[in-house]
Amino acid sequence: MSRSWIVLAVTLAIQAMISAAALVGPVLAPDIAPTIGLRAALVGIQIGLIYAAAATSSLFSGNMIRRLGAVRLSQLALLFAAAGLGLSLIGTALAIAFGALLIGIGYGAVTPASSHLLARSTPKHRMGLVFSLKQTGVPLGGILAGLALPPLTLTFGWRVAVSISIALCLLVALSAQSVRGGLDADRSPGRGPKMRDAMRTLLADPALRRLALVSFVFAAMQLILTGYLVTFLTEARGLSLATAGTIMAISQAAGVTGRLAWGWCADRLLDARTLMTIIAALSAICSALFAIESGSGTVLLIALTSAIFGAAAIGWNGVFLAEVARIAPEGSVGAATGAALFMTYAGVVAGPPVFAGIVSNAGYIAGFSASAVVMAAMAAFLMLDSGHSSHDPEESPT
Repeated sequence: MSRSWIVLAVTLAIQAMISAAALVGPVLAPDIAPTIGLRAALVGIQIGLIYAAAATSSLFSGNMIRRLGAVRLSQLALLFAAAGLGLSLIGTALAIAFGALLIGIGYGAVTPASSHLLARSTPKHRMGLVFSLKQTGVPLGGILAGLALPPLTLTFGWRVAVSISIALCLLVALSAQSVRGGLDADRSPGRGPKMRDAMRTLLADPALRRLALVSFVFAAMQLILTGYLVTFLTEARGLSLATAGTIMAISQAAGVTGRLAWGWCADRLLDARTLMTIIAALSAICSALFAIESGSGTVLLIALTSAIFGAAAIGWNGVFLAEVARIAPEGSVGAATGAALFMTYAGVVAGPPVFAGIVSNAGYIAGFSASAVVMAAMAAFLMLDSGHSSHDPEESPT
């Protein structure tokens, strides 16, 4: 197997597992929340804590990649996720909150580390597709969580489901050790870019700044969808946890397809700005449909809307990360990605809790209507911002 495929396989497995760990709470919220005396809709707070920690750890990732190596940092990230899930087994709100912070520390380090590895092994004209392939690990993790966790919970209880997730995190971390020596050969213990250097790289480049702003909004929408889909379907539509989990898996599967399709288009057909405009418009339409379908609509229609929503709101990341890697200064891909992801995760921190507040006070119709307005505004911004992307797909070799 060639080096580039080894890198892709390793980063994909790590991304899938860390994503599944982050979604344990959202998927099992309808079952866990009553046992600790909370409403399932408050899962948005847990999501916010995960990504607040991720935002901070992403800024330090450039330094840690140089010091420890990208694979070692990814292994540590999985250990943090396992520890966070372990804390949640205590079954108190405080333990789940601290566990969310540990999961977030791990989550924030994984993407800069994988971008560092992929940028070294991927030709520029294939970056859109390869980065999108790696980012399919996020919806693949969602599929794993959506399909496996509800049946395990219904059969054995939520603590067994969480314990199995912990074991899988440890297994993937251990498996990565076999390739660590070769892939981490570029590490420089005692040296590496500081946090302020990562932010300076981001702020000095207008194109990177615009990408970071767009990712703030897109990430908020993505986590509203993945974090609230199961709760929305069970609370507003009255569906069973198993049915809601299946629809979530359909949405995540569509996200996998979307990431691959958007990545291929970014390399061959359209520039990143145009693709993101289309993605924002589709997200706005689907969010509006969710608002309409919150009180009516067949299960089939909801599943179809969820699939289109997933392809758009979950499918954008590979295009975004590939564009960051293309325009980042040479040797600074990990640091630039970490700085850009600070804004991405800030959007996640802001989005779900705000959505939780709207839903708690005005219901799901108001929540998804507000999301539709924001995404429509972002589509308009991207349409008018002719300087967003520096990549011309026609210049890529076929």
